[in-house]
Amino acid sequence: MPFLSLLSILLFGLLSRSQLVITQLLNDQTTLVEIGKELKISGWNVNNSDYCTWPGVSCSSKNSSVERLDLSSHGLQGNLTLISELKSLKWLDLSFNNFHGIIPSAFGNLSELEFLDLSFNNFGGSIPLELARLRNLRALNLSNNLLMGVIPDELEGLEKLQDLQLFTNKLNGSIPLWVGNLTNLRVFTAYENELNGVIPDKLGLRSELQLLNLHSNQLEGSIPESIFTMEKLETLVLTQNRLTGYIPESIGKCKGLSSIRIGNNKLIGGIPREIGNISSLTYFEANNNNLSGEIVTEFSRCSNLSLLNLASNGFTGTIPLEFGLLSNLQELIVSGNSLFGDIPTSILRSKTLNKFDLSNNRFNGTIPQSICTTIRLQYLLLGQNSIRGEIPHEIGNCTKLLELQLGSNYLTGSIPPEIGHIKNLQIALNLSSNHLRGHLPEELGRLDKLVSLDVSNNRLSGSIPSALRGMLSLIEVNFSNNHFTGPIPSFIPFQKSLNSSFLGNKGLCGEPLSISCAGLDDSSHDAYHHKVSYRIILAVIGSGLAVFASVTVVVLLFMMRERQEKAAKEAGITEDDISDDPVILAGNVFVENLRQAIDFEAVAKATLKDSNKLSTGTFSTVYRADMPSGMSLSVRKLKSMDRTILNHQSKMIREVEKLSKLCHDNLMRQLIVLEDCCCYNPLVGEVEISKLLDPSRGTASISAVAGSFGYIPPEYAYTMQVTAPGNVYSYGVVLLEILTTQLPVDEAFGEGIDLVKWVHTAPTRGETPEQILDARLSTVSFAWRKEMLAALKVALLCTDTTPAKRPKMKKVVEMLQEITQN
Repeated sequence: MPFLSLLSILLFGLLSRSQLVITQLLNDQTTLVEIGKELKISGWNVNNSDYCTWPGVSCSSKNSSVERLDLSSHGLQGNLTLISELKSLKWLDLSFNNFHGIIPSAFGNLSELEFLDLSFNNFGGSIPLELARLRNLRALNLSNNLLMGVIPDELEGLEKLQDLQLFTNKLNGSIPLWVGNLTNLRVFTAYENELNGVIPDKLGLRSELQLLNLHSNQLEGSIPESIFTMEKLETLVLTQNRLTGYIPESIGKCKGLSSIRIGNNKLIGGIPREIGNISSLTYFEANNNNLSGEIVTEFSRCSNLSLLNLASNGFTGTIPLEFGLLSNLQELIVSGNSLFGDIPTSILRSKTLNKFDLSNNRFNGTIPQSICTTIRLQYLLLGQNSIRGEIPHEIGNCTKLLELQLGSNYLTGSIPPEIGHIKNLQIALNLSSNHLRGHLPEELGRLDKLVSLDVSNNRLSGSIPSALRGMLSLIEVNFSNNHFTGPIPSFIPFQKSLNSSFLGNKGLCGEPLSISCAGLDDSSHDAYHHKVSYRIILAVIGSGLAVFASVTVVVLLFMMRERQEKAAKEAGITEDDISDDPVILAGNVFVENLRQAIDFEAVAKATLKDSNKLSTGTFSTVYRADMPSGMSLSVRKLKSMDRTILNHQSKMIREVEKLSKLCHDNLMRQLIVLEDCCCYNPLVGEVEISKLLDPSRGTASISAVAGSFGYIPPEYAYTMQVTAPGNVYSYGVVLLEILTTQLPVDEAFGEGIDLVKWVHTAPTRGETPEQILDARLSTVSFAWRKEMLAALKVALLCTDTTPAKRPKMKKVVEMLQEITQN
């Protein structure tokens, strides 16, 4: 009997456990179905009972209970409380969605949970104290939300934590001491918050800490030696805080440390020589501190070092010659110190050097002829030193330079024409405040990507060459305080500049100066009034409403006056006697069934009347042209530039013919709306025109289009490299234009504020999203306003200041499609 009783109990226990498992499985399935309905998860087939095969769902191999739920990057929103019913859940990833409100306290019931990622959402409020019940938690990521308050002490019990990430929130208070007691902690990131106080002196003392990132807070005190104790640290980022004291010598113990970023603090003293022991060191940034002493030669032992930034400190002495041994060095930035001596030629032998910044020091001597030995150099910044002698002609061998800064030195001689060989020069050419003499080389006109030219405060003479009109991307110029004479060439960037850019040249005349050129001799007068003989009109014709969504018409007109002028000169006719009426030498309509409706002469005449002008861009003006057939066209006329444009006629014709054959509905609408209808300046179209004029520029060099500023993402200011996230940013700006009817750049926003910043900071001004939308559309109906708000959210994602946070264009399309479908 006792045996039978025991057997009965065992059987009952097994049956009870089995029943519990079955009940749990039924609960999991029911819960998942409800979750799918609440969050509107596409791809979950509720008719398929095998929920373990649903996207993002993983089950236990033992009993099919749900152990893993990955719903990241789905654009989801809704109530998450139901997830807490999945009792066996070990892994929960809800990152990169649109969840808002407070984090559900019910998550604290997921006792088996080991991984919880709620990052990149819009969760607000404080960190729930209930999360302290997740005793098995190994990774907690609450980053990039709107969380406020302190890091709760209740989380001290999460002893198994290996990965704690809280960055980009609004957390305040100090870093809790218990963080230093987490013996398993490997990763701790809490950057971009409002944390204050000191870094706990036990942090890393008992754990093998590998990554510590606390940048952009208000932390004070010194860098604790404890973080180097276990010698496992690989990444240290403490930039932009209020840290004081010295860099610990124990930093040299961490031979696996690859990145040290401690800039923008108040650190003092020198760089410890133990830095040379860190064989893995790749990045070292200590700029904007109060460091002093000499730059230690021990850096030369860090063979993997690719970036060394010691700018804006108090370093003295010379740059060690041993730095020439750094074969992987890409950027050397030591600007804003008190360094002196010759420019170190040993470093210039590096084949990897990309940026060489010695500006704002006391370097003397001359610019070495070997300055361009390094073939990858893109940034050469030697301004504000005491460099003497002439600019070597070999400077023209730096063919990949994007920026050349030689201003505020004691350079003499003439400007070498070889600078015109640096075709990639984009950001700036600054030769100001030197003792340069002679004429401006006409070869500078080849720099068609250059945005800023400054040759002010020298002793340059002669006329400003008309060949500089080849600088098609020029925005800022400064020729002031020289000995230039004659008329200022007729060139839009010159005439749009402040007159102060030309002052201090007694012999200069013409716009933007208020000095007339009437007193000049005839030859100078003729040179001043000489105009580019060739004009090109590129007409992108949008048909009437009946064919608005189905026909793309592109008309290419070439209006040339050279033959008239030549014949007139032979006949003794003056320029004033020549008719302004254009002569059509060639024309083509690439859409067969519209050829009879296009009157080229009527199109050309329409571009001569200001009353027909619709908008103006950097390269072109858009006019309205009414055809005798009754059709109204939008005509884009290219401004007079340079005869070299004619070399691209055949390429332009081929490119325009290709555009006319594109039949995709979305592309059709974009071309018409963005270029011709909705913009107060059709700058998107301007980028593509620059591509037609010279395909080597186009969208590969956004700076080539002066008007496109406002569309350019912030990271292009220092990379000048076009990227996919950068294109997404530009698209986001276009969306904001459409939604707000505001210009990308407008003085009304305030100093230093563009459309993107104006929209993103609306909440701080007390404005709701509805208030920044175009009221003419958003007040039509609730449905319209709902769609506009959804599109605004997409635009905000696209224009995030951090490139990595911007969605891919495919995702943008999906989100916009979802808006229209809903």
